Amino acid sequence: MITIRHITVLGSTGSIGVSTLDVVARHPERFRVAALTANTSAKEMLEQCKRFQPRYAVLLEEASADWLRTEVRAAGLATEVLWGVASLEKVASLPEVDIVMAAIVGAAGIRPTFAAAATGKHVLLANKETMVMAGRIFMDVVKQNGATLLPIDSEHNAIFQSLPQHFNGNLGLVGVRRILLTASGGPFRKTPLSSLQTVTPRQACAHPNWVMGQKISVDSATMMNKGLEVIEAHWLFEADPEQIQVVIHPQSIIHSMVEYIDGSVLAQLGNPDMRTPIAHALGFPERIETTVTPLDMFKVGRLDFEAPDFERFPCLGLAYRALESGGNMPAVLNAANEVAVESFLGSRMPFTAIPEMIGDVMQRVGRKDIATLSDVLAADAVAREAAHEWLACFA
Repeated sequence: MITIRHITVLGSTGSIGVSTLDVVARHPERFRVAALTANTSAKEMLEQCKRFQPRYAVLLEEASADWLRTEVRAAGLATEVLWGVASLEKVASLPEVDIVMAAIVGAAGIRPTFAAAATGKHVLLANKETMVMAGRIFMDVVKQNGATLLPIDSEHNAIFQSLPQHFNGNLGLVGVRRILLTASGGPFRKTPLSSLQTVTPRQACAHPNWVMGQKISVDSATMMNKGLEVIEAHWLFEADPEQIQVVIHPQSIIHSMVEYIDGSVLAQLGNPDMRTPIAHALGFPERIETTVTPLDMFKVGRLDFEAPDFERFPCLGLAYRALESGGNMPAVLNAANEVAVESFLGSRMPFTAIPEMIGDVMQRVGRKDIATLSDVLAADAVAREAAHEWLACFA
């Protein structure tokens, strides 16, 4: 007999949230949607409420929530509309909720993700900033409260699938030499370096393999996304920086690999479709069906690999530096990057200024120890202020 599991989707109108609901909709015998949340996408949220009829819908802004509340009532729905960060934390920790998909992009997703872990949920982690900014603190909360943590990033999910089922956080005990974290290289892998100064936001968001939001698309173009994933892998799998090797794999068919001390390399392959890792985590430890197109190896034909060029992708080097420095540096890196990407997308600075801003902010803020989530959020605020000061001087 299949037990119905109740799910909260944090960030339900984003690409991960939409894919999650696609998988959920195909398994009504397994899942019920308890709560949906979004930033300000009220119209999209209304359609999701009509389809899934959650108990709660949460938006960050009060005005957007007021509009949604009126429309929900007009549609005759029983959904209760809430707003604000406290409401995000509430629906992430509801007693009836079994699974929380943490798919809010950026630092805004940290508090509700912590709330889910603190109440022992199955946390499906797509918000990499939680691990980047507060990895050690978050992992302590997961362990202390008996939460189950399942990675949703295709790369980390692939690593999870390629590790032994009895993996307990010690790579050496299960014979792992290193993790091979694959990267597509983004849209500018072969672009002349001299041309990067003039690339547009539209070009940076044109990922060759994946359909993603603007912010993560730009992060892929700079390879900051991969740098953040290196930091995330460090905390998820207790891997030292030197045990995490980034490998550019343009086809995005191998999502990551694990190399063992006996020479074996295990990999997880599949078409680039986020519904695969989402379905894996939703059904874990079982497998559930999706409509993902099966992988046709004959059509793929070949698989290519190359080492990353740190001159072309300085953000990757900055991420390794932040990981090795520890303390507040990953939070500073992430905050400065968020401001930099937003500024680039707003045409307030060129693409090549993104790593310049991040490196300068890291140097100006300096390394400090962190012990609590409040320390992490304070580091985030200081870094954002320094980034905006840098931007004012740049302009």
